[in-house]
This record gives sequence, C-alpha cells and structure tokens, in this order.
Amino acid sequence: MSEGNEAMAAYTEAIGHMAAGRLDEAVDAFRRSVDVDATFAMGYLGLGQAYDRQGMVDDAILAVRKALELTPEDPLAHTSLSRLLQQKGLIEEAEAEMAISARLSAEGDSS
Repeated sequence: MSEGNEAMAAYTEAIGHMAAGRLDEAVDAFRRSVDVDATFAMGYLGLGQAYDRQGMVDDAILAVRKALELTPEDPLAHTSLSRLLQQKGLIEEAEAEMAISARLSAEGDSS
C-alpha cells in the first residue's frame, strides 16, 4: 500500500472512531496517518479536532498549525485555528485567522 493510501486508511479509521466517541483511538489513528505521511494535512487537522474534543486545546492548536504549514490556503484550517484561539482567549489572533478564512473562501467562490 502506498504512503498516501495508508495515510488515508488510517484517517478513515480515525473518523470512524471520532463518530463513535472513541477519542483515544481516534488520536492514535490520526497520529498513524501523519506518521506514515508527514505531508498529510487532513491528518493533522483531524488530530487537532480529536485533541480539541479531549480538551487538549494547546495540542489541538499545534496540530492545526502543522496542517496550515502544509496547506496555508485551506479556509477550514484557518477557521479551526480561529475557534481554538478563541477558546484560549486569544481574540485578536482568532479574528485574524477568521479574516484569512473569509478571504480564502471568497477567493475560492470567485474562481
């Protein structure tokens, strides 16, 4: 199985665990997805969501920032980071991320 397929398989498994509320298993599977393919931004974004649901906001922020390093034009990742920063009380940073997300979404709609 190629790296991309293996990463996607682990990601799909993680989504199933998330849906069933098995957060520890979801984190493990998301980690596997990015261990197999360190450029798999969706894996980092999912890992951030799982950490957030576990109340591990700092770890969630780190994971989402990694996703953004890989895909800086992803409006969903900017929205996710904005929401996490709001939870930490970092309102100015959160608003800046939301503005980036809105701009990217608008650019995507016009193309």
